[in-house]
Amino acid sequence: MPYKDESPRPYEPHARPPHRPRHRVFVLVIVVLLIALPAGYLVQSAFQSRASGKDKERAAAATSLTYGRPPKVSQRIYDVPVPLSATRVAFYETNAWEKSTMWVQFRTSPKRLKEFLDEVGSDTAEPAKPVKLHKGRVAVTDKLATEVGWRFDEPKSHYFSAVHAQPKSKPDLKITVDMTYKKRPRVYIVSSTHF
Repeated sequence: MPYKDESPRPYEPHARPPHRPRHRVFVLVIVVLLIALPAGYLVQSAFQSRASGKDKERAAAATSLTYGRPPKVSQRIYDVPVPLSATRVAFYETNAWEKSTMWVQFRTSPKRLKEFLDEVGSDTAEPAKPVKLHKGRVAVTDKLATEVGWRFDEPKSHYFSAVHAQPKSKPDLKITVDMTYKKRPRVYIVSSTHF
């Protein structure tokens, strides 16, 4: 039988370590997760930011009514609390150095219309003074109506209106309601704030 040398071999510095495929796969997965997840979040937030910027740009560039609910901040600033159940909601806003104006239109039920008028007239500092509509009047002037394409010259329409003047720090509202269809009246509001 040939002689077999079983003495330990001396350490070879350039020798390759034993192959460990599982260890490499594990490290690869961790590296991918550490790079891919943050990159994914960055891409997603970039798309969301871009979409948000486009929406703001679209609203700023609008030259006529935009169908959709006005932002809640604008509803508070202009004192126009659009009812949640309102349909066919549209708005348009202009801002200038001394005056800002918002036009809002929507359809709602008579009950929600009453709640809207009560809420517009309410003030936390003073007792509530509900806004009262007057028959046969149109509070929105022709100039303001033309700005967004509203028309109040239909002979068969039944208009009710109110002008709600408030202290200087709060907006003045011109409200016109078309009661031709009593179950779903159309509400038109122009709210202006002076700085």
